Amino acid sequence: MLARPDAYRCSECGLPYRSEGFWYYQGKIENGAAYWSDRGILCSPQCSLAHHRKRATDGTLRQEPAPDPFEVQPFTQR
Repeated sequence: MLARPDAYRCSECGLPYRSEGFWYYQGKIENGAAYWSDRGILCSPQCSLAHHRKRATDGTLRQEPAPDPFEVQPFTQR
């Protein structure tokens, strides 16, 4: 049977979710990624800092926290 590719990757370095070295909230994979932004998940504190520095340089930092990408967002009709 073929393994399916991971849907999630670090938005900074491309490390796949579930890879060794990926940081999880409270150290548990079922809790999701420990770091994320509005542009995706981040694998480690190092990638989080690099992402922050890059966005600060670009002038694209958010003014409020990004929503948790693993939390189910409510469906709203338009």
